[in-house]
Amino acid sequence: MPKLLPRLSLPGFSARTLAIGYVAVSLIVLAMFAGPLWFSWSTNVEQVRTELLQSDTHRLHQLYLRNGPEALAAAINAQTGTSYQGVGKLMLLIGPDGKKLAGNLDEWPVNVHGNSQPCAKRIMIYGQYQNVELTNGVLPGGYRLLIASSLNRFENLEAIFIYGLLGCAATVLMVAVLGALLIRRVMLSKVDGISQTTTAIIAGKLSQRLPAPSQGDDLEMLTHTVNGMLDQIEHLVHSVQDVSNSIAHDLRTPLTELRTRLEELSVTRPPEAETYAEIDAAINDVDRVMAIFNALLRLAEIDSGTRRGGFVPVDLARLTAEVAEFYLPVAELNEISLTFEPRGMLHTEGDPLLLAQALGNLVENALKYAPAQGRIAITAQRCNEQLIQLTVADNGPGVPEHERARVVERFYRSDSSRGTPGVGLGLALVSSVARLHCGTLELQDNQPGLRAVLYLGVRPTAPMLN
Repeated sequence: MPKLLPRLSLPGFSARTLAIGYVAVSLIVLAMFAGPLWFSWSTNVEQVRTELLQSDTHRLHQLYLRNGPEALAAAINAQTGTSYQGVGKLMLLIGPDGKKLAGNLDEWPVNVHGNSQPCAKRIMIYGQYQNVELTNGVLPGGYRLLIASSLNRFENLEAIFIYGLLGCAATVLMVAVLGALLIRRVMLSKVDGISQTTTAIIAGKLSQRLPAPSQGDDLEMLTHTVNGMLDQIEHLVHSVQDVSNSIAHDLRTPLTELRTRLEELSVTRPPEAETYAEIDAAINDVDRVMAIFNALLRLAEIDSGTRRGGFVPVDLARLTAEVAEFYLPVAELNEISLTFEPRGMLHTEGDPLLLAQALGNLVENALKYAPAQGRIAITAQRCNEQLIQLTVADNGPGVPEHERARVVERFYRSDSSRGTPGVGLGLALVSSVARLHCGTLELQDNQPGLRAVLYLGVRPTAPMLN
């Protein structure tokens, strides 16, 4: 049995997976935007707070030096009051005797000692620990000054930022889900059209095709590809039907003749010599049937592409010369001129047996239809870097232009060739060999006669050994 192709497996498609993808990408983008923003904001706030503390310390220190402790105490009380209100700045001025002179702190924090630059501390404020950034120092005369700024004063702003971020995330989630549902609906509408077409094809309507999308549609390439595949499937199905009909028609004649001969032998019981003659004719009929089956098996093997695994470097000039030399005695026997002319280096990779058989079929056709004193010319040349051309031209009756496309079909025989031996598979095999080697077979008018041109694709080869 032929090996079945694996079924195409596609990943699951649903609004949920699409929404998750949208949400993930959107949240990543949001995080990439909010992360640097938060870092810049917090860094800037800390820098501004430190600069304000340093500025206030320097200003109050200069005020003390100019106007004395009384003016400094009055300025502190005017700026902060005498009690802490929960936000804003913290200031405290202590006299040489350790008593509070001004500020909104009742006592000097126990964990603050000596002079210090701005730093973060956790101090007790009215029975509660709070995080602050502070500076403190000893003024001339033994006075001590402490200035602090609560690190919690921006909590409300931080909460607003977080709530805004959560709101953006919720909005992104909702938009992503709605977008996924909308895209899913659009995609399913297109898939529904594909499903209807494939259902009709499954029901036997092989001529059905996917509707052509509008220009620029993302599914345009897929639609053209699928329609091309359907065209090929329809062609193959019709080809199989034609081949089946042709096989039945072409096998019926030799099998009928074989049965008639055997039945006549069974009934008439002729003399021994006549019996052996009929047996020889029956063997010829069996050979004809076997030749048909062998040709079909060879075509199936070529069409499957399995012969590509046996490609080897081939010198087409040498191969063509050997084919011409093989058929030269037959041509001389029929008084036909057979010439061969190679042109240039013709190295490529391919199956030498199939190439020789394909070229031999073309030469046999030419010999079959060339008239007495006729001419057959074989040429081999390189068209370009990617193509090699093998040509077999004769001056026989040729093939009418309207039949050239059909004579390469399997079992097709034109009216002019009905009386000649053959089963109509020779040119079909040549065409299959050409396709196997990434080429084509073209039949052209030789004026008079037929010019069969076999184009073969050039594949890189390793250097050939003589």
